[in-house]
Amino acid sequence: MFSQSTGMFVAETHTEAVTWYFTVERFLVQGKTQYQEYQICDIPRFGKTLFLDYKIQSSLLDEFIFHELMSQPAMVLHPNPRKVAVCGGGEGATLREALKHNTVEKATMIDIDEELIDMVRVHMPEWHQGAFDDPRTELLHTDARKYLQENKGAGFDVVLSDLPDPLEAGPAVYLFTKEYFQICADAMSDDGVFAMQAGSASINYPYCFVSCLKTLQDMKDVFPYVRGYFGFVCTFMMPWGFILASKKHDPLELTEQEIARRFAERGVKTKYYTPRTHHSVFTLPDYLYEALDQHGRVLTDAEPFVWTA
Repeated sequence: MFSQSTGMFVAETHTEAVTWYFTVERFLVQGKTQYQEYQICDIPRFGKTLFLDYKIQSSLLDEFIFHELMSQPAMVLHPNPRKVAVCGGGEGATLREALKHNTVEKATMIDIDEELIDMVRVHMPEWHQGAFDDPRTELLHTDARKYLQENKGAGFDVVLSDLPDPLEAGPAVYLFTKEYFQICADAMSDDGVFAMQAGSASINYPYCFVSCLKTLQDMKDVFPYVRGYFGFVCTFMMPWGFILASKKHDPLELTEQEIARRFAERGVKTKYYTPRTHHSVFTLPDYLYEALDQHGRVLTDAEPFVWTA
């Protein structure tokens, strides 16, 4: 479990049954912002890797898997996404993926941690690839929920919610509730599409994912089309869940040919989420449907989900 060259490792507890050890060849940079500690390490096989409060967030090995899934299904589903909101997504890679679409005229990224963004600009260019400096980007450092609530009727075609997991005693618990989803819907256009990262989709701990799915399914009057999807993220050592909620368009009705056409017209290139893999990522295994029935619950501000080990 130790790096032979440095003797250092990062230990992360996932559940009461599992702790992962990441060997550290080198600490590239570490520090603390007003909101969190950060560590960028060189990890064997993973390469450059970001930890926040010593919890793994993203590695150069496969960050594209997470960020393509976070962005592309929603972006390609909308027939003409011109105005996009990215909530969170500090590495800038979710923003990067949204900006691949040449239809986008303005992308507003709302991330409260300005100090982290400043660090990422310098030390993680492989992730943002200049997205922060794209002339279409508006970068705001404020609370995402508050911003969207104050901008009801803003008409966002796509809202991408790439926010931290709802950990105990953390403010993120209120970014995974029915009230938050309604705030997002109110800031969207009439044919708007919402997508979110919803936590682990593993058989070991699917509870956040299925409860977020249950909550959005309970909002059929707002989002008639709600679809869960997932992909295996090697960095997380498990399948990771996402949810797409749409006011007018069903992702299951998109054909491979139509996605390929939209990608070509918009100049989009991807490596994991592609026209060929679209329908496969929306095909959930039965254990998730069983977990949805047995453990899924509607999340509210009064009774949010709290991720516990």
